[in-house]
Amino acid sequence: MKALVYTGPNQLVFRDEPSPEPQSGELLVRVEAVGICGSDMHAYHGFDARRPPPLILGHEAAGRIVGGQRNAERVTINPLVVDPACPYAVEGRWHLSPTRQIISMPPRPGAFAELVRIPERNVVPIPDSLPIEHAALAEPIAVAWHAVRIGLEKLHRPLASARVVVLGGGAIGLACALVARRFGAGEIMVAETNPLRRRTLDAEPGIGVYTPGDTAEPAESSIDLVLDAVGADATRAAACRIVRPGGVIVHIGLLPGTEGLDIRKITLQEITLSGSYCYTPTDFTDTVGALVAGRLGALAWTEERALSEGDDAFRALDSGATAAAKIVLRT
Repeated sequence: MKALVYTGPNQLVFRDEPSPEPQSGELLVRVEAVGICGSDMHAYHGFDARRPPPLILGHEAAGRIVGGQRNAERVTINPLVVDPACPYAVEGRWHLSPTRQIISMPPRPGAFAELVRIPERNVVPIPDSLPIEHAALAEPIAVAWHAVRIGLEKLHRPLASARVVVLGGGAIGLACALVARRFGAGEIMVAETNPLRRRTLDAEPGIGVYTPGDTAEPAESSIDLVLDAVGADATRAAACRIVRPGGVIVHIGLLPGTEGLDIRKITLQEITLSGSYCYTPTDFTDTVGALVAGRLGALAWTEERALSEGDDAFRALDSGATAAAKIVLRT
């Protein structure tokens, strides 16, 4: 099969690789669309020791089952592979299991390839009406769905009257805004420094956008729910500055660094600070249902390129040269 292989820092090679062999309980999926994630970019830069080269990256995938009773069935892939007997899985929090694996991380090659193997329990059927490039967005949007759900559970007011700010307008940040809109948030704003991304965000009805530091930035202690989709020192500080007394901060981003939290304000004003990582199987299937029903908007913020052009796509993302919040590679 053909695959896009990470061979070293800032190096990707499109080449022939052995086709995967499904193990017991697994399916083979012919990948038709696969998104480039921030974690793929992190590995591409050589910053992820969990993803050593050579390795096939990519975990945001959709396609068709190859062989067996479900041959040619259209599916999207939940890439988190967990032992169903794990206590965390039994209580419904599969994503926190110490047994978890993810495709694109050894020992499981990823989906920047024509074929990928995956446990049958990890595929979700999709109808012909859902474009395959939209089906590949299920994984990143599920990350946002989980984060927004956590925030809503901790709010002390109806979401319809809540002010929500998302820090970062990349794929996860934009998806958080779309999910908050789907859940009925009263006011949604996204902070983004990249002018191309701000243009993309401006096209989304019901979502405001501002440049951090300008006059449109929310006032101090005025926001009910802050979703930090960047996870940098500066965004943690911004989240603490704008969150209201008794408000909620959900920390999603995974950039290096630990500074920025105003622990005194968090304590004195009873700010709820929660981490958010991945999603549960229910979050994932709920996200797919919302995509199928068209409840997350037109999803016009993606750009499609061929898998064979993956190296150029990574470079475009790296340089900020694209207005797309997500590049989807087609095989």
